[in-house]
Amino acid sequence: MLAVVKDLFFVARIRETARLVGVPVAFARSPEELSAALDPAPRLVLLDLTAGFDYDRIFAALGAGRPPVLAFTTHALARQTRPWHASCDRVVTKDALTEELPSLLREGVAP
Repeated sequence: MLAVVKDLFFVARIRETARLVGVPVAFARSPEELSAALDPAPRLVLLDLTAGFDYDRIFAALGAGRPPVLAFTTHALARQTRPWHASCDRVVTKDALTEELPSLLREGVAP
């Protein structure tokens, strides 16, 4: 799994949860780091829509044959992040991500 996340709190939470469920995780904090981390292609990309990334570059780097993208946002920023929701396979709030993270890491994003 590849997590595109800047928030250190969520980096720690994702890293620890991944360790507990036995799923390897890599982190990228920029489109350049993302491009470098896509070989080999991860099973899942976890994307923070609240981090202020250049999302055009993020999705361009992921390319057409991209792995599934699970994105997360907050209730307060849901409207602001809406333009990116259609580019993702699933979008959840940070609260839902926290609750579902173990199963999402093990099973991925349901079609």
